Amino acid sequence: MNFSPSRPLRADLQNMVRKPPSRPSARAAIIGLAAGLAIAAVVNHRLARKAEQDNPPAGSFLTVKGVRLHYVERGSGEPVVLLHGNGSMIQDFESSGLVDLAARKYRVIVLDRPGYGHSDRPRNTIWTPGAQADLIHDALERLGVTRATVLGHSWGCSVAVALADRYPALVSGLVLASGYHYPTARLDVVGMAAPAVPIVGDVIRYTVSPILSRLIWPILMRKIFGPQAVPEKFAGFPKAMAVRPSQIRASAAESALMIPDALVARDAYPRLGMPVAIITGAEDRLVDPDRQSARLHGDIPHSSFRRIPGAGHMIHQTATEAVMSAIEDVAPPHERPYRTGPPERRAAAVTGVGKAPPPERPCHSGR
Repeated sequence: MNFSPSRPLRADLQNMVRKPPSRPSARAAIIGLAAGLAIAAVVNHRLARKAEQDNPPAGSFLTVKGVRLHYVERGSGEPVVLLHGNGSMIQDFESSGLVDLAARKYRVIVLDRPGYGHSDRPRNTIWTPGAQADLIHDALERLGVTRATVLGHSWGCSVAVALADRYPALVSGLVLASGYHYPTARLDVVGMAAPAVPIVGDVIRYTVSPILSRLIWPILMRKIFGPQAVPEKFAGFPKAMAVRPSQIRASAAESALMIPDALVARDAYPRLGMPVAIITGAEDRLVDPDRQSARLHGDIPHSSFRRIPGAGHMIHQTATEAVMSAIEDVAPPHERPYRTGPPERRAAAVTGVGKAPPPERPCHSGR
């Protein structure tokens, strides 16, 4: 039996052969992508505004050289200044308990560095550690601080070192916690720095970056706290503030500066004449403790060095008492001199928890 399709059916089959299935044009795809990015930007902007409303400033403001800085001040006594790391803010030190602990004995000043928390970060300045050190020096001067113990954590160590190097009369003691002090190959820096690229980076940080940051937040927390678990007290840290487009730009810019700034800072280490306490987690997964903190201790012979067993990068959160002890080691009154001690004792300090022995004579040096 022969089957011959009807004319209408035959015509439909011919049309199907002649005309491929319709596809969206490139122009339509671009329009759709632009619309999606615009929607993401609006949503991220509103989430950022909500984060700021839900987390109002906890401290006071002062304007220095046109930059509005947010700071918290607690306690009384000799000043202790705390400088947070990349991507962080005042609430990191607050939630750790270090602020309350130090405020029992000292006048504690914690600042949101430029671009973090509620502090401004004008785009007409490249916010290197030196530029931030100049700003913080002027801010402390406005607060009546002429001498202080300064603690830096992670990227904040770079600012603390720059502050001590540029203004040795201001910094009476220096605590460097989990710092990155020497340039190394870091492929992760390339991706982290992308939102700082002009124009393209602006698009990324207003659209894609906040979404990705929220998605990878648990992974990032496991890395920076590992091998220990994220402590419950860190729940007080406002994640929504950290993933705002403005703070992502600040963090990306500092990621881009991390390696070149470490290269420049190497010349400053021999000039640090004040007491220096170096503290790090022995299991830090973000910054190698041997290639960074232990090496720095070797380059600053009068420094003390503590390697906290089982601790990771966030030692102020997981080893708060040890960090407080490091502050007390270098904070006034500080009668012991601080220069080179016997090499064999310095080597012993590198291998475990302890501090280098006091040298024979005091020696003050600046730039």
